[in-house]
Amino acid sequence: MATNGLEIFDTTMQTTNAWLDEVMTKLGPDRRVAWKVLSTVLHKLRDRLPVDVAAHLGAQLPLLIRGAYYDQYRPSIQPTAWNKEEFLDEVDRRLSDIRPVDRCNAVTWVFELLSRHLSVGQISKVRQALPKDIRALWSMPVDAL
Repeated sequence: MATNGLEIFDTTMQTTNAWLDEVMTKLGPDRRVAWKVLSTVLHKLRDRLPVDVAAHLGAQLPLLIRGAYYDQYRPSIQPTAWNKEEFLDEVDRRLSDIRPVDRCNAVTWVFELLSRHLSVGQISKVRQALPKDIRALWSMPVDAL
């Protein structure tokens, strides 16, 4: 039975909460921190990808997370030319208004989450579009190698 009146809203809320629960297994039981980490890493990943790869990635995200992913997106200036350190600095800067979270862990946890929920082919395309130093933060699942 739909609690929001539309099944698609119930489904995306359920999926989004499941994803946040997975992030919280790494961060601890704070849904706001989990959302901030997830949305921040997705934004910074999106901003580093070529527009077509970013769009294909966005299409595979759950509806509510997809909305956050595209929030404030400016495809005309993408991709940014960040190296690994600049990428991590951007993540760190966006996470500065929450309790301390290790930026490398935040990125790795979100990349692992994406690897668990999105197709191996899509993850492979996204990884290949990243510079080698950022790609190193994203390990591929054993069955994809």
